[in-house]
Amino acid sequence: MLEIGTKAPNFTLPDKDGNMVSLSDFLGKKVVLYFYPKDNTPGCTRQACAFASAYKGFSDLGVAVIGISRDSVQSHVKFAEKYSLPFTLLSDTELDAVQAYGVWQEKKLYGKVSMGVVRSTFIIDEGGNIEKVMPKVKPDTNAAEILSYLKGE
Repeated sequence: MLEIGTKAPNFTLPDKDGNMVSLSDFLGKKVVLYFYPKDNTPGCTRQACAFASAYKGFSDLGVAVIGISRDSVQSHVKFAEKYSLPFTLLSDTELDAVQAYGVWQEKKLYGKVSMGVVRSTFIIDEGGNIEKVMPKVKPDTNAAEILSYLKGE
């Protein structure tokens, strides 16, 4: 996992509309970059809906919100439409960003070990450096915690 103060790895991935989006497109703007395991699963849905509910607060602060998972562009389209998600969802089927940010890790579920995306959030400053790292976040409180942090609360 990356550390505070390091340069955030750039990436270029397709969004739900098929447009290629690069992290470097957001230089000069703060970015909340969150990685999540899978569209339309209970925890990921709660997390996405929490970001959607808090989106006006992020927008008012001039902060971009980007969610990344291994899901396909088509999956993101359905997920975003079903839950009216107003922020950018990027498809990382080749695990480029997932591995660059160190969130592809060993996970244990019911004693079974597998590799997968560990739910993690990064705040990237206007210069493209990692300002805050939040590993293994809780889906229900992640968005509110970040918004409080950004507001200096």
